[in-house]
This record gives sequence, C-alpha cells and structure tokens, in this order.
Amino acid sequence: MDSASGKTGVIVTDVQGDFTTWKEGSLAVNGADQAFVHKVQNATETLAKKGCLIFGIQDWHPADHVSFFTNHPGKNAFEVIKIEGRTQILWPPHCIQGTENARILVDNNLFMAIVKKGKDPRYDSYSGFQDDGGTETEMDSILKRNGIEKVIVYGLATDYCVKATAIDAANAGYKVTVVEGLCRGVAPDTTESALKELKDRGVTILKEL
Repeated sequence: MDSASGKTGVIVTDVQGDFTTWKEGSLAVNGADQAFVHKVQNATETLAKKGCLIFGIQDWHPADHVSFFTNHPGKNAFEVIKIEGRTQILWPPHCIQGTENARILVDNNLFMAIVKKGKDPRYDSYSGFQDDGGTETEMDSILKRNGIEKVIVYGLATDYCVKATAIDAANAGYKVTVVEGLCRGVAPDTTESALKELKDRGVTILKEL
C-alpha cells in the first residue's frame, strides 16, 4: 500500500459503544466484541505509523431523532416506515449526544478530525459524507484540504454506514478500499450484498490489511 505520499486517508466508521457487544450497546453488531475493537485500534495505529491520515466518523444523534422507534408511538424496533416518501428503518435509541456509549472506542488522539453525523433530528445518516436529506458533512472538504486521493474505510457496520460511506467516497472521486476483516455486519445476507455492491461500484475489498 503506497501511503508514503501522505495521500491516503483512513476513515474509521462508527466504532462506538452502542454498536458493540463489548459495551452491551443498544444496537450491538454481532462480532463487534472487545477483540474486534482492539484489532481496529491496532490496525489504525499501524496505518498512522505508515503515514496515513486518520479520520473518524461518529454517530451523534439528538434524543428526538427520527430513526428511534421510541419517537414513533405504537412502532417497534426494526420496523420499516415511510417518512415523506423516504424509507426509514426504526432503530433502538443509540449514540445519543453526550452519552457514554456514543464515545468512539479507538484512541481519539489518532484522529486528525472526527466528523459527527446524524445530528439533524429529521434525517438518518449512514454515510460520513451526507445525511438522507442530502446535507453534506465536512468530510469531503477535510479530505481535499489534506490532499487525500485514496481512502481506506472500515468499522461498523459493513452493510450500513461502511457501505454508504465507501459509496459516497467513490462517487466523490476517491479511490476506495474497504477492509472486510476490520468490519462487522448487522446481518449475513445484507453484508454479502453490500460487499457485492461495493465491488460493482469499483471499490476494492481486502480481507485484511
């Protein structure tokens, strides 16, 4: 991996307590245990030593967020509803701003910047680049400011935020690699289809670094 030029950025996606079994998160992803988090930590340290610039994405929801089933009386977690023509999966409340399990579990000192997403209560936001309403985050401008041309994406979860972030990165013109072994998916079928979709979009899939 040619990172000597400093043109490779790493996007560590949503490695937060609420998505891990380690921290008994409200939306824990299977396999996102303590060993997984330590693996991500070690890989991120290694990439930083190789000269890659490290960026983080953090789910950061207000308590009244549209994606929480608790904000829709009579609805249950994981139901799918329509809101203004958009499909919305209803999730258990997670990564609420200022709560312990919203914290990023990877050493925050490694990050040049952390981009918070899902802050608008009206829109979900799987991608680190934009929310479902089309409002862009500062991710693209931060990467361009740092001369990044290639990005390595990994974290949680393969079939949602990793996929959406990698696709938006590719659409923005970056050469994208997803490291499958540094990701965990919500469900096997959607994870498999996510990896296929990423390949079809020209994203490189590596089993491990």
